[in-house]
Amino acid sequence: PTIVLLLAINIFPLIWTIYLSFTNYAANRSGEVKNVGIRNYERILTDADIWGAMQATAHFVIWTIVIETVLGFALAYLIDKKFRGHGFWTTVLLLPMMLSPAVVGNFWKFLYEPQIGLFNYAISFLTGMDRTSFQMLGEVSLAPWSIVIVDAWMWTPYVMLICLAGLRSIPDYIYAAAEVDRASPWRQFVSITLPMSMPFIMLAVLFRGIENFKMFDLINLLTSGGPGSTTEVASITLKRAAFESWRTGYSSAFAIILFVAVFGLANIYVKALNRVKQR
Repeated sequence: PTIVLLLAINIFPLIWTIYLSFTNYAANRSGEVKNVGIRNYERILTDADIWGAMQATAHFVIWTIVIETVLGFALAYLIDKKFRGHGFWTTVLLLPMMLSPAVVGNFWKFLYEPQIGLFNYAISFLTGMDRTSFQMLGEVSLAPWSIVIVDAWMWTPYVMLICLAGLRSIPDYIYAAAEVDRASPWRQFVSITLPMSMPFIMLAVLFRGIENFKMFDLINLLTSGGPGSTTEVASITLKRAAFESWRTGYSSAFAIILFVAVFGLANIYVKALNRVKQR
């Protein structure tokens, strides 16, 4: 019974989506469903809007991963030193990831308000700019970075936890042996800390990469893909095709393409991760 339930929940929807991707099916109308072959896939791969959405997705995924990995590892490295009050500050740092995306999205939408938002006040205080002279969510050049900032604020603690687990897994006797050999702190970091933490860092990158590739709720709450289509990532485009244009067959084909892309890239990355773990 368990296997049947898993097949019904996971496998059947995938098979049904694959079938719909080869048809002209639209969920808002009745009528004959025609097989259109690979026409939906051809339209997607030659659609400039789709490639624009993939470019926006790549910008979001790459920059969030870079920022979250660097900050997450830096915070984990500091907390691993077990300074006074490190337990309290660890709890404080974990608070953002405990909040739901709906709460975070609405919270930061308020912070980004040019008239009353604290973010604009902070930038004005630090740079002397007029706080009403820019809109983080309303300007083409700033909107992509606004969603990167919010995601990094929310999920850097998650990366920090994984990196902290990696740092705590390094045996103390290795550092003791390095001190006997008179290795400098920098040399210990480069030769011991970073290499032995690398599998955990790569694991964090894998998890955040997959999650950010399919990110929807946070971006939908903050910008809904705007201004224009500046922050319209793949998930927003998929939603609009499926539930606004009601192009069910077309959106099914797009979903399959995204699934294959994520699955393929994740498999390649996992192989690289296994090589690093075997060193």
